Amino acid sequence: MSFPDGSIFHYLSNVIDILVVWFVIYKLIMLIRGTKAVQLLKGIFIIIIVKLLSIFLNLQTVGWITDQILTWGFLAIIIIFQPELRRALETLGRGSFISKAGSKREKEQRFLIDSIEKSVSYMGKRRIGALISIERGTGLDDYIETGISLDADISSQLLINIFIPNTPLHDGAVIIKNNKIAAAAGYLPLSDSPFLSKELGTRHRAALGISEVTDSLTVVVSEETGGISITKGGELFREVTPERLHEILEKELVVPAQKKPSVFAKWKGGRKE
Repeated sequence: MSFPDGSIFHYLSNVIDILVVWFVIYKLIMLIRGTKAVQLLKGIFIIIIVKLLSIFLNLQTVGWITDQILTWGFLAIIIIFQPELRRALETLGRGSFISKAGSKREKEQRFLIDSIEKSVSYMGKRRIGALISIERGTGLDDYIETGISLDADISSQLLINIFIPNTPLHDGAVIIKNNKIAAAAGYLPLSDSPFLSKELGTRHRAALGISEVTDSLTVVVSEETGGISITKGGELFREVTPERLHEILEKELVVPAQKKPSVFAKWKGGRKE
């Protein structure tokens, strides 16, 4: 079979070209989600709108200013966002654009769940306050930068040691990224929800706050009662039993890769503040 005009091959080439471009754009968006670069993109979008309006309304001075911003802005972006660009290139170099093998990733996730369960159980019985936030789709890099960088392999022993009272890292949040402890003593945004019980302290307000702006899963151990709470999607569930904690962590951290329904969809009857 011959294709004299090459039209079919040309069509397939265009389709592949578009798919590759969209794949790269998608991965870049995943890299910058939850970082300062998101605000940068919003600013660029606003500048482009102003530029289009200046053309439509014949605003020559405004058009000249936006031209200068767009001309020199890319150089400024490279200088200002050098750490983010370096991190993206490192990610590309490690091959992180391609997901890990499913079996290996599931094994890491289950070890993460086991470490959290053991540490939370230990701290709950001894009323050691703890705040553990797990990154999911939305990046937590901006909050990781507020803490002490660790990039440590996760273990229940390390989590417990971090939150032991009067130690340098106990005050703040542990942030987990890619099944590793990315940082400790991090600062999370506090929720302004008027429906949050007044008896709850800063840890619970921070856990709810981060769940309102990201899709992270956050576990809290109360220093006053030893009770375990968990937040996701702007909702706070209190007095979570060890069995319920295991069910939530497994279904939210492991099963989403298998496209199974969220446990929170079934657990609306639980105690919520």
